[in-house]
Order: sequence, then structure tokens, then C-alpha cells
Amino acid sequence: MATQEKQDTKQLEALINHAVKKVGGKKENDICRYLPIGTGGYIHHFTMRKMKTENPEQLQSMITKHIINADRPSTVPPKPRAARGSRKRRDQLLFTKHDIEKMLSMARQAGDKEMIRKLTPRKDLRTIKRELIASIRHGKIEQELWHSYVETISAQASLSANGVPALTP
Repeated sequence: MATQEKQDTKQLEALINHAVKKVGGKKENDICRYLPIGTGGYIHHFTMRKMKTENPEQLQSMITKHIINADRPSTVPPKPRAARGSRKRRDQLLFTKHDIEKMLSMARQAGDKEMIRKLTPRKDLRTIKRELIASIRHGKIEQELWHSYVETISAQASLSANGVPALTP
């Protein structure tokens, strides 16, 4: 029985070497792309290596059918994979900058300070002051910039009232 297994293993190795030469490969993994698998795509080299010991008859028949008996062996197209980023959450709403500005304007009209705080982009006081001064120099009035300045100052005032020291630039 052991000699039969050795002989079968030698035959399989000879068949694999013949298949590698026929496809113009350098190693046995090069024939994997010519062997289709039931789930789509070609066989993985780990699966082929596992088949050599666990199911050599099936591997031998696959190699014979798809490479040896084929006039011109053709590569199997790879299994389609999920696109990168395909696991993104589909239930999240996507807002444009214009949409957020519109909601911010509505929140200001309604006086909803919590919503205003959530929708206002976070800038530090130094940046807000610099942008506000630049807009005044250019003769432009940017209401949103002024609101963010007032909100930042009031937030710092409430923090200092609670005993937390304010960070001033």
C-alpha cells in the first residue's frame, strides 16, 4: 500500500512538472491560474498543495483536463472581489457643505444653540480672530464668522465661570 502511494505521488509530481512546462511556468504554483474552482475563479496555491495529499485523484484529473489535454491552456479569470470601501455604512446621511450651512442657518433662526454647536466647524479662537480681522480689512461682513467668534468667546466664558481656565492666544 505504501509503495502504491509513493508511486501515485511520483506520478502526480511528474504530471505537475509536465503541466508547469506546458504553461511555461517556473514553479508548481504557476499552474494554479489554469485550474478553475467551483466557487469561481482559479484554485489557490494552498488549496492545490492540500489537494496533493488529501485528494490527489481530483487534482490529477483537474490538471489533465484543463492543462494537459487542452490544446492551448487558458488562464481562468480571478474570482470577483468586493470593491474597497464596500463595507461602508449605507444608512448614514451624506450632507453637502451647502446642506450643513442651510441647517446651521435654520438652527440660528430657531435659536437652537445645541444644534448650532454641533453643526459649526471647530476652529480655535486664534484662527477665528485672524479670519475675522482679514474679512474686516477686505470690507466683507461674514455673519457666520462673527457667530463662531461670539460662540467661542461665550463658551470660554462659561468654562471660566465653572472654574476651568480659558486658553487665550
